[in-house]
Amino acid sequence: FLSQVRSGRRMRVIAPQLAEIRKRHAGDKQKMAEETQKLQKEHGVSMMGGCLPLLIQMPVFLALLHVLRYFNRPGLTFEQNAAIGNYVFGPDEVRSFLEARLFGAPLSSWVSMPQSLLDSFGSHVDRWEVIVVAVPLMLLAAVATHITARNSQRQQLATQTTVPEPGTQAAQMAGFMKLTPWIFPLGVIVGGLFFTFPIAILLYWLTNNGWTMVQQHLVHKAMDREDERLAEQRAAAAAVSAETAPRPGARPARKPGAKPVTAGARRGGTTQGAAAEGGPRRPAGTSGKAAAGRRKPGARKGGRH
Repeated sequence: FLSQVRSGRRMRVIAPQLAEIRKRHAGDKQKMAEETQKLQKEHGVSMMGGCLPLLIQMPVFLALLHVLRYFNRPGLTFEQNAAIGNYVFGPDEVRSFLEARLFGAPLSSWVSMPQSLLDSFGSHVDRWEVIVVAVPLMLLAAVATHITARNSQRQQLATQTTVPEPGTQAAQMAGFMKLTPWIFPLGVIVGGLFFTFPIAILLYWLTNNGWTMVQQHLVHKAMDREDERLAEQRAAAAAVSAETAPRPGARPARKPGAKPVTAGARRGGTTQGAAAEGGPRRPAGTSGKAAAGRRKPGARKGGRH
């Protein structure tokens, strides 16, 4: 669940870039898919991260439903069912489960269970005893399912930056996501009333969605604090960078221990070389011939005598 939340928040961060990719490669779906996968890989976003928890839970739920229904086999008496093992459960565990009650209703019973099967639990079980327990459970499970689905929908809508165009696959998916907070709870109620949804399944559904609600609250609260801390760190780093950056027109600060740059050093290497050799300095930008041409005439006459 934590990886699912992190993936959703990363999708929220890269949502503007994804919108830019869709806009830039609107006519090339292959290029759009390649750029999208590349961006998701760079930011560690997995599109299967949100579906993986559901894909893992579905086989577990179906296996649990099959095992619970197989405890009380049709056509057998209570003693016959209690003497036969149920997959990994031995006869003692089977007998213990058949005798288990929740407010007087067997855990493996359901609302539409035939009276002949209700009588096979070893003692007379009235249908109203099952209804009184099963109906409140399915209503509570439906409410918990609705809340968890709406929380998930809210997080997914927060990652969207653009409205899908009508008629596209994205628009159809968005329409289905709006219905999920109502479809899943309705499925729990219909399944509990008209199908073989044992009380144990309703109890499992309620506790699972109840824990998911608590988990969503705690994880999102922790992630919000983490985002706030990261935002504060970025703001502090930006403030330090703004303070240390040189102002427009100002010379950059000299590093400690660095020698100051003199005017002669900025003019060129010729003046520096002459000064180092002890020779006469000449103005910067003048050549040797120009300097010789400016010698005094007396120096030349002296040479002739």
